[in-house]
Amino acid sequence: MNSPDLLVNSYDYFLPKELIATYPVTPRDSAKLLVYDRKTDKITHTIFRNILDFIGDSHFIFNDTKVVKARIFGKKETGGKIELLLNRPFEDKFLVYIRGKVKIGTELFFDKNLKAIVFQLNDDGSRLVKFYQNDEEIDFIKLVDVLNEIGHIPLPPYINREDESLDENEYQTVFAQKPGAVAAPTASLHFTDELLNQIENKSFLTLHVGAGTFKPVEVENILEHPMHSEFFEIPEDTAKILDNKEIKITAVGTTATRTIEYYAREKRLFGECDLFLHPQNRPIRVNHLLTNFHLPKSTLIMLVSAFIGREKTLELYDIAIKEKYRFYSYGDAMLII
Repeated sequence: MNSPDLLVNSYDYFLPKELIATYPVTPRDSAKLLVYDRKTDKITHTIFRNILDFIGDSHFIFNDTKVVKARIFGKKETGGKIELLLNRPFEDKFLVYIRGKVKIGTELFFDKNLKAIVFQLNDDGSRLVKFYQNDEEIDFIKLVDVLNEIGHIPLPPYINREDESLDENEYQTVFAQKPGAVAAPTASLHFTDELLNQIENKSFLTLHVGAGTFKPVEVENILEHPMHSEFFEIPEDTAKILDNKEIKITAVGTTATRTIEYYAREKRLFGECDLFLHPQNRPIRVNHLLTNFHLPKSTLIMLVSAFIGREKTLELYDIAIKEKYRFYSYGDAMLII
C-alpha cells in the first residue's frame, strides 16, 4: 500500500477561481506574505516588504534567469495559423511546443523573415526545430534578439489572458540577467530594487525555467513522474557560500531551491537539473524557503511538502484560501523558516 505522500491525489485542494491572480499588485513588495515558523508552529500574516524582519541575517540565493518573449505567432506554407512556444535550446536545435498540426519537414513562417523547420516529433508533444532568418540558420543569442522584436511574454495558461505591455516588466525580476527562461522565477517577482538593496548577504545562480514547470503529475504514484530537466549554472563564489555549512541559506523560489539542492548532492557547477523534491526526498542544504502558492497536484506543491510535510502544506494552503491570499505566478508569497 502506497503512503499518501506518494499518491498524486493527496496533493489536491480546491481553489476558488477569484483567488487566481491574473495581474500583479503594485508596488511589487506590497503582496501579502504568510510566514510559517517550523520551530514554534506559528503562522504570521504580514506584507512582503517586512520579510527581513524574519530572516534578515540569512544569505539569500536568487535565480537571475531572464524570461524570453518565447511565444510567437505565424503561418504554415498552406496559410494555416500557427502558435509556437520556445522551450529551450537542445543540442544544435530547439525544443518547442507548436499549437497546430505539423509533421517532419513542415516549414513555419513568422515576422522579420524568421522561419522554423520541424525536424522531430516527440511523444510528449514537444517538437525539435531549427530556426532561420533570411534563410540562414541562427543560434540562440540571435533568436532571442528576434523574439524580443516579434514575440510575446509567455504568461502561464492559468492567467487566462493575453500578455500586455505591463507584463514585459512585471513578469520579470528586477535583477534578471541571463535570457533563457520561458517562465519567471515567481517568488523573486516580489522584490523591488529598494528591498534588494537592503539585503546585505545575497548571491545569484541561474536556472532557465522551462515549460516543464507547468507539466502536471499524471501518474498515480509520484515517484513514477518523469521530472523535467532545466539548464543551470552556479558561479564559483555562490558555490563557496553553499559549501559553507555555517551559513544559513534562504532560497528564493523553487527554482533556486532545486538548483541548490542538486548542487548539494552532485557538486556540479553547471548542467541539467532534474531534481524532484518531495516528502521522501527532503532538502539537505536550504534552511529557509520563500515561494508562491502553487497548483494542486504539481511538483511545486510537492517541493513545499518536502520542507514541512504534505499535511502541514495543505493546512497552510487552506488558511491562505480563508485569508484570501492570491495564488500562483502573480500571487502572494509564503516564507518557511
